Amino acid sequence: MDFKKTNAEPSTVTRDIRMFDEPTGNLYEAVSIMAKRANQISIEMKEELQSKLAEFSSHNDNLEEIFENREQIEISKHYEKLPKATLISVQEFIENKTYFRNPAKETN
Repeated sequence: MDFKKTNAEPSTVTRDIRMFDEPTGNLYEAVSIMAKRANQISIEMKEELQSKLAEFSSHNDNLEEIFENREQIEISKHYEKLPKATLISVQEFIENKTYFRNPAKETN
């Protein structure tokens, strides 16, 4: 899922925890699924940000040549305004957009 087009809340929201255990039947399993998905989203966001900022990196070691790059600052601000990975993960889970499986339950 494209995390830039998500409709997740930009800040924390109080939620009813009973809605999380419906798909799995276990609240702790649901939290574990959301945590793993949040980790995946966080890694994806970090890699994308680093690749965009790598375009602006200077390979010179001279400290006098370090300057402020407005494009780099705008990219950083854009990523700071995005919802956090945990909020995106929770929203995906609520909307049933998260694929998960439990191998222990599938052996039956």
